[in-house]
Amino acid sequence: METASFFETIQHTLDTFGQAAWFKTLHDIVNVINGYVWGWPMLVLILGVGLYLTVGLLGRTIFKIPFAFKMLWRGRSPQGEGEISPFNALMTSLSATMGTGNIAGVATAIAVGGPGAVFWMWMTAFVGMATKYSEAVLAVHYRETDSRGKFVGGPMYYIRNGLGKKFAWLAVLFALFASMAGFGIGNMVQSNSVASALDKSFGFPVWATGLVMMVMVFAVLIGGIEVIAKVAGKLVPVMAIAYITACSIVLVMFASEIPAAFNLIISSAFTTTAATGGFLGAAMMLAIRQGVARGVFSNEAGLGSAPIAHAAAQTHGPVSQGLVAMLGTFIDTLIVCTFTGLAIVASGVWSSGAKGAALTTEAFASAMPGLGGPIVAVAISVFAFTTILGWSYYCERSLQYLVGTWIIYPFRIVWSMAVFVGATLKLGFVWALADTLNAMMAIPNLVALALLAPIVFKLTKEFFATRGASENNPF
Repeated sequence: METASFFETIQHTLDTFGQAAWFKTLHDIVNVINGYVWGWPMLVLILGVGLYLTVGLLGRTIFKIPFAFKMLWRGRSPQGEGEISPFNALMTSLSATMGTGNIAGVATAIAVGGPGAVFWMWMTAFVGMATKYSEAVLAVHYRETDSRGKFVGGPMYYIRNGLGKKFAWLAVLFALFASMAGFGIGNMVQSNSVASALDKSFGFPVWATGLVMMVMVFAVLIGGIEVIAKVAGKLVPVMAIAYITACSIVLVMFASEIPAAFNLIISSAFTTTAATGGFLGAAMMLAIRQGVARGVFSNEAGLGSAPIAHAAAQTHGPVSQGLVAMLGTFIDTLIVCTFTGLAIVASGVWSSGAKGAALTTEAFASAMPGLGGPIVAVAISVFAFTTILGWSYYCERSLQYLVGTWIIYPFRIVWSMAVFVGATLKLGFVWALADTLNAMMAIPNLVALALLAPIVFKLTKEFFATRGASENNPF
């Protein structure tokens, strides 16, 4: 009881802090900034760079999807120098991307932008595969070994090594924004989502959820990327299959509505969605904005986070890992997010007025009464836990780039403590700040991708002209 009182006192203190007038003013300022950084220029930049890379790669990121899955299967075993297998590198990347965005993010996009937002999530994913591919190619091509002999890479390294010293400041900006953004998108918003879901569905105190998650996260992090990758390699496939199975049950129950759901998604993408039920209606522009923004939030293509994990892959070359990496966007958005979106639209709950995870819960509950809440709560818990693990590695490498390897163990302690804080804090401000920092990460990364695109095209052409031509020895 004394332990409970202690943590409840901490939670009350944090809640009081969040109610301060100056804090609310700061929250409003961040929201205004978000209106600019996630405005049309950013969305055009994300889609424009992705489209440019897709065309420059001659559509290989779309046509070579079956080949990429073959390489992923072979990549379960080490294929060259690095820290983790190509398969586990992808699983680590997926562990970070498959989080609340796949459940609450898709639902929010539909609730605000209408069913057409799902179509624009698909479009973001198709060009995002080229973005993710290019990020991984450059990450492996320009990676280094640190003072411990570990492979390190990511946007900060391919900006510095690829664009030269005059762009070193851009690399520093990326690492700075990434190290801060992770505490939002990759840590506190995730633990808060878990605590909230378990409290509503099972009555677990949020402080207890935060404490348990803090201990679990630290137990994994202390082993470094090798342990994180092993946990992700086992947990991510299981959780993805389990969640897709649950969504499939909803779709089976509403099988007759699936054709109409597809029709509504496509037609709403190019027209105004009329108000119906609790849905207030949405213009086509809002559907595009929600679809692109939530799509990027989910698959992180363009943010520059995933290549940090792929830089550690035991692979023979950058192109082979790039092809494996692009499957992260395919799996995250074109498979998992699509199942969520179809379940919400086909079940008819999309116009109920609910938002976020509550809307996904309604879809599940409509097919499985009494089980919707618990299923979504468990899914959010597992998805969010793996996201915290994956993003810890991204932040760690970003901070290492800025200040050196000495920061690694202090960071792991602080990161684990932030899990508890996130679980017990009201996070409207953290969500808003995370969106701002995500945009700040994306800008230097997208600029670098556009400038280094000729290198990506050259490496890709050489690969498919030699080893990749027969597709018999992809690694």
